[in-house]
Amino acid sequence: MGAPCPPPSERAAELLRRFAEEARSERPDLSALCLLIGAAADRTLDEAGLDAAQVELDRLAGQLPYRPGGPLAWARALHELLGERYGFRGSAADYQRLDSSLLHEVLRRRRGLPILLSVVWLEVARRAGAPVYGVALPGHFVVGFGPAEEQVLADPFDGGRVLTGADAELLVSGATGAPLNPSMLVPAAPLDVVLRVLNNIRAWAAVRPERSDVALWAVELSLVVPSHPARLRYERAQLLVQRGDFVGGALELEAYAELVSVVDEEAAERVRGQAQAARALLN
Repeated sequence: MGAPCPPPSERAAELLRRFAEEARSERPDLSALCLLIGAAADRTLDEAGLDAAQVELDRLAGQLPYRPGGPLAWARALHELLGERYGFRGSAADYQRLDSSLLHEVLRRRRGLPILLSVVWLEVARRAGAPVYGVALPGHFVVGFGPAEEQVLADPFDGGRVLTGADAELLVSGATGAPLNPSMLVPAAPLDVVLRVLNNIRAWAAVRPERSDVALWAVELSLVVPSHPARLRYERAQLLVQRGDFVGGALELEAYAELVSVVDEEAAERVRGQAQAARALLN
């Protein structure tokens, strides 16, 4: 089965509007944002499908024990339910699949990337009242339970296995070559999680030039998240040019050059040159 395809332009514009509204709300809803990403990726995910995914998260949460105890008890309860009973976990092959970054598909396949499996853990546990949050370790997203002094980490990619301190050290050193720093263990904000999901999607598309459609909608969703990196404007401009929208790409490059000129006029001139080259492609 091939990677999913985005919806028609009218549906895509509506999803972008809803995504922006949710991302800019006072308390952004992580599951809603991840499901809107899924709808932007997959034209088959309609309103009924969005509702069904939320119902499935509710259903799973309803199967957790009532207040099982402290952070470790919560972590074990999620491991037993999601990892053992339902078989949610990941494998190396999941990194090659776009649907491993789409929440509705992860719920269906029970397979996905670490961050999307963590979203499942977070949303199921949150609905059940657990003291849960995401932990954005470099190169590997996990979940945490309880306050800092009692923190318990679990790895949903490994079925929710509870991590020892040595396990966490190994994950970080394997990804960065550097030791674990306590600052890496702080809770990740929902919008940080969402941007990381979109970064994964952009990385998937970057090595597949034929899927510039995926790269473009992922960038456009990222651009409506507050405090997004300014360089995303440049990435969007390059994608527009790559897809044959030379005028749109040139305009975006010129706008980005104006932003850059405040701190680096030489770089701004290079971008203006790229805008001129894009316009020349019309001839």
